[in-house]
Amino acid sequence: MPFWRQSPKIWNKDDNAGPVTEADLAVNEMLKDRLLSARPDFGWLSEETEDSADRLDCESVFIVDPIDGTRAFIAGERTWSHSIAVSHRGEITHACVYLPATGKMYTAQSRQGAYLNGQPIAQSGRKGIDQARVLSAKPNFHESHWPGGIPDVQRHFRTSLAYRMALIAEGRFDAMITFRDTWEWDVAAGTLLAKEAGATVTDRLGKAPIFNNRHPALAGIIAGAPAVQHALINRTKS
Repeated sequence: MPFWRQSPKIWNKDDNAGPVTEADLAVNEMLKDRLLSARPDFGWLSEETEDSADRLDCESVFIVDPIDGTRAFIAGERTWSHSIAVSHRGEITHACVYLPATGKMYTAQSRQGAYLNGQPIAQSGRKGIDQARVLSAKPNFHESHWPGGIPDVQRHFRTSLAYRMALIAEGRFDAMITFRDTWEWDVAAGTLLAKEAGATVTDRLGKAPIFNNRHPALAGIIAGAPAVQHALINRTKS
């Protein structure tokens, strides 16, 4: 927070991978120090740490995005988040998505439900796809993605993928879509939040996501109220 709206130093990553700020790096180092000090036998996977194959030998791994929504952070907006998850043998077992500028703390634990600031939350329960409220970037609605026809939904957008999935868990939106290959740290925590809130989460191929892969990326993510998510997947395959 001391860096927010204070003109932090900004660098552009190689290969057009987007911006990184001094705040991203400071949060990364703080979390790495505190979390690995508490769990020295865990592996570490973070957007802002050079990857190491050592994590592949660990049963449990922290998967972290120090600031998800860095562009929103730079712009002084409020919808950036910290995303922290624990993967155990490829499955996310603990998750937290925290938005310090809004005071929202989303948490989940396997088979224990999902919570916002300590209160239980649940997916929207919407049964139909027509006019469903879907969080997605505009390119995801290009006709090339929808051989079954572009769905008639209301499109909305938030910069942070982790926050998008948290909003599905909270039931404020019915589904979220990203067809592009997605880094694990962007969606690890959100995957458990959504699942524990009763939503369905798959990659764009309809497969359940598995984490701590050698190449830490997934084939996109489609998450939402079960009926809506199922209908969206079907439209991509027809």
